[in-house]
Amino acid sequence: MVDNQRPQVQEINIGKEMRTSFLDYAMSVIVARALPDVRDGLKPVHRRILYAMNDLGMHADKAYKKSARIVGDVIGKYHPHGDSAVYEAMVRMAQDFSYRYMLVNGHGNFGSVDGDPAAAMRYTEAKMSKISMELLRDINKNTIDYADNYDGSEREPVVLPARFPNLLVNGASGIAVGMATNIPPHQLGETIDAVLAVSENPEITIDELMENHIFGPDFPTGAMILGRSGIRKAFETGKGSVTIRAKAEIEEQANGKSRIIVSELPYQVNKAKLVEKIAELARDKKIEGITDLRDESDRNGMRMVIELRRDANPNVLLNNLYKQTSLQTSFGINMLALVDGQPKVLNLKQALEYYLEHQKEIIRRRTKYELEKAEARAHILEGLRIALDHIDEIIALIRQSETADIARTGLIEKYDLSEKQAQAILDMRLQRLTGLEREKIEQEYNELLTLISELKAILADEEKVLEIIREELLEIKERFNDTRRTEIVSGGIDFFEDEDLIPEEDIVITLTHQGYIKRLPSSTYRTQRRGGRGVQGMDTNEDDFVEHLVSTSTHDTVLFFSNKGKVYRLKGYEIPEFSRTAKGLPIINLLEIEKGEWINAVITVHEFEKDSYLFFTTKYGVSKRTPLVQFANIRKGGLIALNLREEDELISVRLTDGQKHIMIGTRNGSLIRFEEEQIRSMGRTAAGVKGISLRENDEVVSMEIIEDGYHILNVTENGYGKQTHESEYRITNRGGKGVSTCNITEKTGKVVAIKTVTGDEDIMIITASGVLIRMPVEGISKTGRNTQGVRLIRIQEEEKVATVARIELKEEELEDVVEPLAEEVQEE
Repeated sequence: MVDNQRPQVQEINIGKEMRTSFLDYAMSVIVARALPDVRDGLKPVHRRILYAMNDLGMHADKAYKKSARIVGDVIGKYHPHGDSAVYEAMVRMAQDFSYRYMLVNGHGNFGSVDGDPAAAMRYTEAKMSKISMELLRDINKNTIDYADNYDGSEREPVVLPARFPNLLVNGASGIAVGMATNIPPHQLGETIDAVLAVSENPEITIDELMENHIFGPDFPTGAMILGRSGIRKAFETGKGSVTIRAKAEIEEQANGKSRIIVSELPYQVNKAKLVEKIAELARDKKIEGITDLRDESDRNGMRMVIELRRDANPNVLLNNLYKQTSLQTSFGINMLALVDGQPKVLNLKQALEYYLEHQKEIIRRRTKYELEKAEARAHILEGLRIALDHIDEIIALIRQSETADIARTGLIEKYDLSEKQAQAILDMRLQRLTGLEREKIEQEYNELLTLISELKAILADEEKVLEIIREELLEIKERFNDTRRTEIVSGGIDFFEDEDLIPEEDIVITLTHQGYIKRLPSSTYRTQRRGGRGVQGMDTNEDDFVEHLVSTSTHDTVLFFSNKGKVYRLKGYEIPEFSRTAKGLPIINLLEIEKGEWINAVITVHEFEKDSYLFFTTKYGVSKRTPLVQFANIRKGGLIALNLREEDELISVRLTDGQKHIMIGTRNGSLIRFEEEQIRSMGRTAAGVKGISLRENDEVVSMEIIEDGYHILNVTENGYGKQTHESEYRITNRGGKGVSTCNITEKTGKVVAIKTVTGDEDIMIITASGVLIRMPVEGISKTGRNTQGVRLIRIQEEEKVATVARIELKEEELEDVVEPLAEEVQEE
């Protein structure tokens, strides 16, 4: 008979079907493939591999078996995917550079840190590692749930008991659909300590966990983590990034050359590709100074040797390698895991809490299982005790019974026994009738009653459950704990700045009146005899001249203080280098200076120490002392350094330790000396107090720190100068008018600068037209307070000295300093 009915065709909306199908696929990937469970830290493939190995009896104390056998069992029973995916997952679990604590004990070639693949699974062998046995411990005590496998023919665990926090200990990585996880490994002992801390104090903070228990990721390849800010962010939010740097040492060889020895690499870095990259950089001259590159790694550890040229700076070269190769990498942390089957980003404490809840459930289910088993055995023993009390009657009953069923029924009815008890009596051997056996039954029964009581107490008290968890975790820690491999270096990403790529060298920074700035090496200016003509240091505009000159280092911080009392910050290397005759770059290109504002003081800072201060003095004699640390974090737009009174300007800033003597000098030749402590420490925005009382038509030109044995150097605008011993200036109270420091005449002109010197320095004198002369201080005459001094620089008519800077000499430069040969200028 022909079926004339219309075919069963169902019309659907293709857009809706695509959304539904893709969502089903995405959830399948998320839940069943790519993301780990928060409780055992395993993806389904890893869980199935370990369960299959356990089922096959491949325990840590048993012999190795072929990997192909394991893979076949996994894909045949539990994981309906490709065999290569299963084998690759198993291989990773057997690599000591991939897993912090290996879950598979591999025998054969399981790959290398150079990216070499593992041998085919028909060649390699494997078994469970000792620590992976702890993931499956108590699995046969009804501690976890099971589900049907892909075809319903087998049962597989939904989660493993996981007697240690594997999610954090070994980490996990995976790419799902629309989301990814990347959890770093951690040190076992630290992680267990963190779990214990949460169990003892549920209110503990992440800061407390970080400070006392779990300090950060611990990668199997060691290396160094730079700073704790990325770790803190990841622990607090579940997302962050840490910078990992290879562990390298610089060795000085007998021939004067240096070499870099790399002993530990960042996590997941391919060593062979790294060596190839370094060789490529050296070949292309992107990194210069490498003469040889060898990989000397062996079974005793990693060793990569980079030989350097004799003239190469090893620190600079190493930092260039950090910047341009995978000797330094970033690890993006995304602590995403499945919680009750749903993907969730977890912070550190949440991950620990979910694991702790899982362990509570495991202990409760195990205790309940053991309680049921103990009660069942006690029930049997109760029947045996009854039988022993009525043994003669029971034997007679059994003998009179035609069948076992009749005997069983008779026992149940006569002695009020259960069917199990009656069957146990029927199965009892005659040897149990001896007095010794009777005692054993009684002893076992009493022990079971005690055990039942203890197990019920555990189920009734959560604190007892927690105590068991703590004891068992501490036992695992004692057996498997090792030392931390990854060192956490303080300083954060700031630990690695551009300055690490720049050689540290002495530089001179010049800043003109119109705001042109540049830096040059200090060696640009040769040391000259007093009275020389000088060298042309900078081309300036007709109305421009050099106003500030400081000697510093490329790695030091340069603080710029403006006439409006604001402070700006640059690193020495951030100031562009120009030739000796170039005028430089407008400073407004480097600093966000406002209209009508200019730089009036420049100082350098090596480190922002707690016991250091900045001492300020203004044109009208106001002084202030503020802790240096208040200037450690300066925004790009600058900060208020001090609040100025109307029409006042900032003249000078000095670094102090809070115990110095301060010297303030004026344009008309007055000088006051007082103890720094007379001016109390003030906040950054305070206005300050009076440092010196100015006479009419006078203003402050210099403020310096003065110490015993120093000399006071005076330089006037017509190029005259002299030194006077500090002992000629008595200590007074702040706010006085001071004493005369030099004899001001029409020939000498007004005072331009007053400096404190020791005699081991050079000074740099700059004229308004940009002529510079560098001379040793020891060549300048030492005279009394009321003298004019000697000519230091010959200047043209209508030209004036603009500023003076002090330059410290190195020991090797002292030998080259010209002996003071000049004679004092005779007064006309």
